[in-house]
Amino acid sequence: MSKFDILVLGSGGREHALCWKLRQSPSVARLVCAPGNAGIAQVAECIALDIADPAAVLAFARDGGFGLVVVGPEGPLVAGVVDALRAAGIPVFGPTAAAARLEGSKGFTKDLCIAAGIPTAAYRRFASGAEAVEYTAAHALPVVVKADGLAAGKGVVVAATHAEALAALADLPGPVVIEECMTGPEASLFVLADGETYSVWPSAQDYKRVGDGDKGPNTGGMGAISPAPLLSDALCDRAVAEIIEPTLAAMASAGTPFTGVLYAGLMLTPTGPRLIEYNVRFGDPECQVLMARLDGDLAEILLACAQGRLRQVAANWLPDPAVTIVMAANGYPGTPLSGTVIAGIDAAEAEGAIVFHAGTARDGADHIIATGGRVLAVTAIGSDSGAARARAYVAAGRIDWPGGFYRRDIGV
Repeated sequence: MSKFDILVLGSGGREHALCWKLRQSPSVARLVCAPGNAGIAQVAECIALDIADPAAVLAFARDGGFGLVVVGPEGPLVAGVVDALRAAGIPVFGPTAAAARLEGSKGFTKDLCIAAGIPTAAYRRFASGAEAVEYTAAHALPVVVKADGLAAGKGVVVAATHAEALAALADLPGPVVIEECMTGPEASLFVLADGETYSVWPSAQDYKRVGDGDKGPNTGGMGAISPAPLLSDALCDRAVAEIIEPTLAAMASAGTPFTGVLYAGLMLTPTGPRLIEYNVRFGDPECQVLMARLDGDLAEILLACAQGRLRQVAANWLPDPAVTIVMAANGYPGTPLSGTVIAGIDAAEAEGAIVFHAGTARDGADHIIATGGRVLAVTAIGSDSGAARARAYVAAGRIDWPGGFYRRDIGV
């Protein structure tokens, strides 16, 4: 395959992982990321660009002659960046705005599940938090309160009391979904789709709560392991047959075929896998463990998916498990402490880990500083999950960052 230029949109740990893997591809010439971060700048050219503005992205991609655009975060997808690029004939990895409603509107997805017979939690939709108060006050506990739109992985409250539920509703002026609380371990299943066919990727398990033992509020993700320990091949096959395939069929039937990566958050209940919700992009930090395990040309795979020829390529995977530990700024997921200096990243990578940057910037020639909530993702592979976990934690211990913290039980 001849070489081509790639533009990646995003600035988080997911985009660093994608750029890190794309940089290894023999088919990639120029690799640009907008806006990027301090870690991404080590493997790609970073430029300033309003990635949620379809016209701005289209102009830059067209002027730069990019052979592929990879959209990392959900915001540009919901905003219609893919639609603009596709209309101009530029290959782009990601779903259209209509297909991105699978993440952009939880209510849309819940309605689709009911219509297609996809197993999920019972629910009710409301136009605002205020309209849901009476229903929620009488709902059996625990109850799940969800913002209907994008919420950066934090718009979910599992309320153990009606007071907690009503407090959550008070913070949600827009549409909400009230759900029954499903029980069981969670797992994440990833599928690449090109509108006609699909490819199942390895599973992962995300750790959403901020504290050890799954305590505290939900976050965007404090760590991950791949493969998901409890998602057996049989359960995976069942999830694909009962959840993924009906979803893709429903989207195609509606005239909005899905392209890109479909990330199904699953609850492994006593009666089988049920859908918690969909994301329409690689998870963060799940992307980090997937890229660590991918043994192949990511650029070739993503381009084939964007061009509707996914069946022509195959993704190969290292058998070794991977673990990633998210290091977050003190105060997260509330108001994170910004501007603190991070040292020891080279020492961590000397332990055999990969340190993916999420919320970082370079302050002068010598200092990396924290600029966000989730700041680093220390990722390692090993002969088994215990070895991967041990390597990741040894590496995390080499990072000198008094302004941050991390969970101590990822992968346990």
